[in-house]
Order: sequence, then C-alpha cells, then structure tokens
Amino acid sequence: MAEGRSRSATLVIQTAFLGDVVLTTPLLVALADRRGPVDVVVTPGAATLLEGHPAVRAMIRYDKRGRDAGLGGLWRLGVELRARLYARAYLPHRSWRSAALALLARVPERTGFADGPAAITYTTRVRRLPTGHEVERLLALAGRRTRPAPPVSLALRSEDEAAADRWLEERGIRAGFIAIAPGSIWGTKRWPYYPALAAALEGPVVVVGGHEDAALAAEVAAAAPGRAWSAAGALSLRASAALIERARVLVTNDSAPLHLATAVSTPVVAVYGPTVPEQGFGPRGSRSLALGHAGLACRPCSAHGPQVCPLGHHRCMRELPVETVAEATVMVAGAEERRAIRPRH
Repeated sequence: MAEGRSRSATLVIQTAFLGDVVLTTPLLVALADRRGPVDVVVTPGAATLLEGHPAVRAMIRYDKRGRDAGLGGLWRLGVELRARLYARAYLPHRSWRSAALALLARVPERTGFADGPAAITYTTRVRRLPTGHEVERLLALAGRRTRPAPPVSLALRSEDEAAADRWLEERGIRAGFIAIAPGSIWGTKRWPYYPALAAALEGPVVVVGGHEDAALAAEVAAAAPGRAWSAAGALSLRASAALIERARVLVTNDSAPLHLATAVSTPVVAVYGPTVPEQGFGPRGSRSLALGHAGLACRPCSAHGPQVCPLGHHRCMRELPVETVAEATVMVAGAEERRAIRPRH
C-alpha cells in the first residue's frame, strides 16, 4: 500500500503566469541541488517551458481554467498528489488554491510566504522581501541564501532550435535581428507605438508572440515592409524562446517574453507603464534597459497593470515617445553587435 512507502520527494506548486514560472527556475535549481530534481504543478501552457529542465523530475499539469476547474478538479488533483507521498511542498504562488492542493495532498512540510492569504496553512512561513528582484524573493523559500543566484533558465531542445532556424532561413533572416514583443494580457501594459518603432529602426525586425498577438504583430510588421516579419502564433512557445535567443535585443512590454529573453541571455529593452521594475519583475543584467515615464505620481497603479487606465488617460504609455525607445534599442543592439565581432583571446 502507498502508506507503507516513505516520503522523500519535493513538490513545487506554481500555477501563476508564464513569466512567473520562468522566474521560478532558479528556485527549482536550488531545491534540486539540495535533494534532487523536484516535481512541479503548473498550468498546461507553462508546462512546455519546463520540459527537459534538469531540475525537474516530473510535471503535473493543472488546467485550473479548463478540465480541472472548480472544486471537483481541485479535489481530483489533490488526491493524485496525495498518492505520490511528497515529503515537502514549496508554494511560490500565494494563492488559496495552491495552499489547498498542498493540504489535500497531505504534504507534511509546506513552505510559503508569510504575507500570502493562506499563510495560516503553511508549516513554514517565509518573509517576502519588500524590495529586490522576484528571483531572489522566490529563492528565500529555499531557506539558505544561494550566492550567486542560479540563473533563470530553460532547457531548449534541438528541435526548438531547429524550428527557429528553419523559420529564419525560409525568410532569409540571419541571427542578430531586432525582436519585438508588443503583446500583453494586461491592456495598460501595451505600449501603443510598436508599429512606429519598427518603421524607425534599421535592419531586420522579427515580431514575436502567441496566437492571441497575431493581429497586433501583423500590424507592427506591416509598418516596415520588406524588413519586418511576424512570427506570432507561427512557432511554439519554446521555439519562440529559441528565436528570441538569436536576436541582438528584444523590445518588449512588462510581459512573459521579457523573462524568456532573460532565460536565453538576450538583452532587453523593457517598456514599463502601469508597473515599474522596482516591483521585482525587471530585466536582469547590465546589458538590458528599463524605460518608463518618470515623474507620474500614478505609477505604479497595480501589481499587474489593469485592463483600462484607472484615471482614463494612460499617460504612462502614451507619453513615452518612439524616439526614446528607438534610441535605447539602437544603443543596446549596437553594444551587442560590438560584443559579437570582438576577437576572442
């Protein structure tokens, strides 16, 4: 019987957005270094990002908005997790749903943030740092400080790389282009001038995104005919990450592609409006830049960015000029080009 088996495995429950899952990878590495690869509960969309990751033993898909929606789905997954006899669970996502899964799974050790709404259910409560990057905040769940922090990482497969290369070769585009990711699920996070930016830049531009970004990406690409192409919806999420890996720089809103670029070591020009990097989700590394409308008292207006500006003016994005973003893009792209041609000793 299952009850006769000993508990040893580690479970991480992270059912937040794609970018959050990417930023959780350093925590996964830290935990795996301590007790071996971990099992992770993730949404189906995020699961593909962790396939083949050396810190992950198994992924349990939780379709919380589809077939697993509601209390029935929660209960079924909890029972499934219970049969796996986990010794400990880490809960980077501060939600009642995640806490309920750990309880239903009867995991004896449950570690989460002290400011979470379900903190009373945790056996270990960790103070969530008010400042610093989300990567370091999440690493605090592992207990010991890990210095330097493990990098944000993906385990791209050869087929992901081949799909990106094939897409570029079919269009005669070489590595070193400028990538643009204009989409976001949060309306106020979308900078409205990406078509003008594509037109202002020189050289090849590739627009990336998912199926939901296809119309916007086509509009951006159409602004620079003959040297801009849209890959939105044409490639898998992992192949899109491989495509971003081949860019000199990615220009993006505060959204998942920013963190994909971090994971594949591509520098970023990140455009912020209703959110600010100081909230912990900025680009990492000295090669990236974060831009925003300085001096607006209404920034930040929320943790995620609402669908509509609460004050009705959306000045944080509308008053961030194309010239500012274009100059930053050219500067970062130029620095990367110089790095690429610098002789190695």
